[in-house]
Amino acid sequence: MTDLQWRAEDFDAQLDASGLNCPMPLLKAKLELNRLASGAVLHVLATDAGSQRDFRAFAKLAGHELLREEEESGIFRYWLRKA
Repeated sequence: MTDLQWRAEDFDAQLDASGLNCPMPLLKAKLELNRLASGAVLHVLATDAGSQRDFRAFAKLAGHELLREEEESGIFRYWLRKA
């Protein structure tokens, strides 16, 4: 699947980290990514506003691709493609 064909509905696993504070959403996402194959997409839900900074930095440092991020009504959504 190319990036042009990717849609937000297309993911291999989902993690609901709602209600967790930093650094737990990121730590749980890292554990979940470890279980996935390279190229798989993880969809993460979080309520911690600090997760925006965390997920951007994590994707860059770990080599994962942050395909998309959204925020609506205090819910942050991230789609990460595992390196």
